[in-house]
Amino acid sequence: MSDALTYIMGQEDHESYRLQTHAAGPQGSLPLTSDMLLNWPSGDLFGLSQNVGMGWKPDRLNGKQVLILSTQGGLRAEDGTPIALGYHTGHWEVGLLTKEAALEISELGGVPFAGYVSDPCDGRSQGTTGMFDSLPYRNDAAIVYRRLVRSLPTRSGVIGIATCDKGLPATMIALAGIHDLPGIIVPGGVTLPPTNGEDAAKIQTIGARYSQGQISLQEAADMGCRTCATPGGGCQFLGTAATAQVVAEALGMSLPHSALAPSGQALWRNIARQSARAIYWMQAKGIHMSHILTDAAIQNAMVVHAAFGGSTNLLLHIPAVAHAAKCRVPDVADWNRINKSVPRLVSVLPNGPEYHPTVRVFMAGGVPEVMLHLRKLGLLDESVKTVAGENLGVLLDWWESSERRHQIRQHLKDTDGIDADDIIMSPAKAKSRGLTSTVTFPIGNIAPEGSVIKSTAIDPEVVGEDGVYRHTGRAKVFTTEKSAVKAIKDGHIVEGDIMVLMGRGPSGTGMEETYQLTSALKHLPFGKYVTLLTDARFSGVSTGACIGHIGPEALAGGPFGKLRNGDLLEVTIDLSRLEGTVNFIGQGEDQFSPEEGAAILGSRPSHPELMPDPKLPDDTRLWAALQAASGGTWRGSVYDVDRIIEVLNAGHTYLDILKREHRDS
Repeated sequence: MSDALTYIMGQEDHESYRLQTHAAGPQGSLPLTSDMLLNWPSGDLFGLSQNVGMGWKPDRLNGKQVLILSTQGGLRAEDGTPIALGYHTGHWEVGLLTKEAALEISELGGVPFAGYVSDPCDGRSQGTTGMFDSLPYRNDAAIVYRRLVRSLPTRSGVIGIATCDKGLPATMIALAGIHDLPGIIVPGGVTLPPTNGEDAAKIQTIGARYSQGQISLQEAADMGCRTCATPGGGCQFLGTAATAQVVAEALGMSLPHSALAPSGQALWRNIARQSARAIYWMQAKGIHMSHILTDAAIQNAMVVHAAFGGSTNLLLHIPAVAHAAKCRVPDVADWNRINKSVPRLVSVLPNGPEYHPTVRVFMAGGVPEVMLHLRKLGLLDESVKTVAGENLGVLLDWWESSERRHQIRQHLKDTDGIDADDIIMSPAKAKSRGLTSTVTFPIGNIAPEGSVIKSTAIDPEVVGEDGVYRHTGRAKVFTTEKSAVKAIKDGHIVEGDIMVLMGRGPSGTGMEETYQLTSALKHLPFGKYVTLLTDARFSGVSTGACIGHIGPEALAGGPFGKLRNGDLLEVTIDLSRLEGTVNFIGQGEDQFSPEEGAAILGSRPSHPELMPDPKLPDDTRLWAALQAASGGTWRGSVYDVDRIIEVLNAGHTYLDILKREHRDS
């Protein structure tokens, strides 16, 4: 035998060849009736055989079937040690939640089923071609989840368990689309920060800081080893993952005080048990997802997002949930209106002013605590139904006087020495501490369709006394993230520069997330004096004067793609009025008005190096085309089937006309 076969096939095990060719099968009988045999579809009947074949007792087959869908990844031994790693801590422990929910369903006399659609990690794929699949994955996963729900026709309810940046939005979108069934989200919680060390956001800057001599090789290695201090849960900052958990609860899709719970702990496990009981309550009372997800629920979620200072990525995900739920899809005007009327109340990583980890936000009261303040301001619709079986007003009444609230907030004081009211603040206290509203949507001659900046995260030191950030500077243009990062590490970006990263929107990269850039600017001393403009998007933990989602994207012919090195650009962001502009106002020694600049850009060709990334997968190219036909990123990068069919039919008609003209000529 060859060396290859000897190595691969291993030593002969003759005993393993004595194979069993038949078995007695499960004991007992299926609980069939004449009516079942006469009227049930064969699939339902065969399903019973499959169930006992997997070991379920025949006398327990008639309970309500509940489907549990999660993002579980990796393979853990019973003691938690890894057999095969997952992509990230966020899905490493969610199998424990699945187990708790399933045991509760079983104890209630039901039949639990479990399915899995694991998810990628945006942190792991930063700066790599893996990022090209990040946002498109969300739609793919939601489709698979919906197919799994429909593929178990006997299910009476669905529990979705997820944690992180794309898996949780995908789960929310999928459950939003099961209009006639009970459904509930169990947020997968958060990981703890290290007692001594750096959080998972700052640790992603060790390369940039090492290149600038800020840390040693040993410091980078030591801190990197400790940053994920516990093995499960999403990152310790209010990025996309944590914000998505907050939004799920704010929508009424999750139980009160379930977002941001510390993964692996007893209270976290109990949320899964409580959620299983909630599904049974919803079944008994005829409460379906269509009763939970309404226009008012969508608005409540947007209000809570603003109060938390959440990730701008939720501007992609909340509209997608609304679309799946057949609610009105919020537009830029809605986001603008809400962010102008809602104060930011939460002091948390990465926004500050005090950089508390997300577990402290949970202990300070989490979503219901923030909602108590918003209720006093009259900013919430308290009549909306929730998966807890009560409307929002009843839940908030319960929370305000609950023993749980009192004890957890006191425990925060006792263990960490932190007053809960210094994390989740009253509007007056938040204003006195300098917390500003969350998001601004700058427009201008390089962003005629708009753009997005988490304006609350601009460093206060570079904001004028009048609350306005102003930056006029020369553009340094990049068409790849790699070249932009290299420029920072090599010292080619200096104070006063305006970095322009173009061609990284949906058509170029699948709208990659550029946290490598924003994190480097955040943690380098000159970074606060640099503005970043891009048609890509940012990680939810990004801070600074970083403007993304510029539309139209460069590869769709947007004027943004016509900028050149040395162009004079002007950026203004009013943090109080939540208004902003981004304009091209000069070339060479000449300066001109934004209107004149628009005319010059209109006559320019696109940047000569502008092109889709050569490694862009066909799957992502297809996603980009479908979401563009559906309204693009400002409608949540969804698949609007009616609109896609309309565009395809129009294209077929046009091609037929061209064929006839060619034939006639």
